[in-house]
Amino acid sequence: MSIFDKYNIDMAHEIRRCALEKQLNILIGSGCSAEALPLMSQYGDDDINDRNEKLVKEIIRRSKISMLKNITKYRKFEIIDKIIKTQDAYKKFIYSIIGILNLSNSRQVPRTVNIFTTNYDLFIENAVNDLQSHSRFIFNDGASGYFERILNSSNYNQVVAYKGINDNYISEIPSINLIKSHGSVNWEYKDDKVIVSNMVYDKPMVVLPTGYEEQETFINNYFHDMLRKFQIELDKPQSILIIIGFSFQDKHIAKMVKRALQNRELIVYLFVYKNNRDERDGKNGRDRILENLQVKDIPANLKVIVGNDIYSEEYIEYISLTPESDIKLTLDNLSEILSNPEIQVQIEDEEENN
Repeated sequence: MSIFDKYNIDMAHEIRRCALEKQLNILIGSGCSAEALPLMSQYGDDDINDRNEKLVKEIIRRSKISMLKNITKYRKFEIIDKIIKTQDAYKKFIYSIIGILNLSNSRQVPRTVNIFTTNYDLFIENAVNDLQSHSRFIFNDGASGYFERILNSSNYNQVVAYKGINDNYISEIPSINLIKSHGSVNWEYKDDKVIVSNMVYDKPMVVLPTGYEEQETFINNYFHDMLRKFQIELDKPQSILIIIGFSFQDKHIAKMVKRALQNRELIVYLFVYKNNRDERDGKNGRDRILENLQVKDIPANLKVIVGNDIYSEEYIEYISLTPESDIKLTLDNLSEILSNPEIQVQIEDEEENN
């Protein structure tokens, strides 16, 4: 029997240590939900308006499915099985974030993580809902109110603490800020307000992938406020940004990240899903993301991570023996690194099998 480390210990520990010691920000793209939800590229050469309509309609449909009670009873259906697997990955991710916040020193940095996403779906919200019953943390989606919850970006500027029964100590409670820069399937624009609900709307307030997202987000005050929050957090000293599932097709966000890299106290870890080389243009995943980011000379504070960087040599050799396996990085990998960088893999040797 062989036992070896799954990850490059030095690299994995570096990422986890930065997450513990610095102000943590995470940017999540559509790649993290791609197993369960469609991407724009899947709609081929349709007219852009038709593509947008089909894309949003399908995301709404599958988001409604994800909200079903006792959804596991319907796991025999392929799409529901994929939704459940994706939901489990997000739940594991949020749990790892809570662990990091609980271990961080609130005297050095706030026990707060800012999760920025361009996704419309509710995987993060569903994960939070499952975990809040047995984990103590604050979830802040920017909305406040009781019977009617109204979105206001100023709601992100708060810290919540627990004090002892006798007021003899104060302990900051871990907080997760969710900032959805392109809207959400549970947002509705009504009477000049954005209502955040616990249901999926048929006509939600979202930014469509038209190629003009930059103009739309800056014209609309609500989306502009979300992006402004993103820029402010990246400009702060002693900050870290982890990017996963994001290819920088959104040019306005690419510009903001590129600008933020001028803050030399910011460290950016950019996870590349797959680094396979495209036969059509000879570019690999790393090349394409850097091209979208419009970065030629990689600054010292930008760490572009592919599978060969983060996996151990033994693990790469192991998975390369399995033809159907790809050396890729997913949300599960980030969750494992944040939770336990020294996770090990145990396999039976061929001689033992014989």
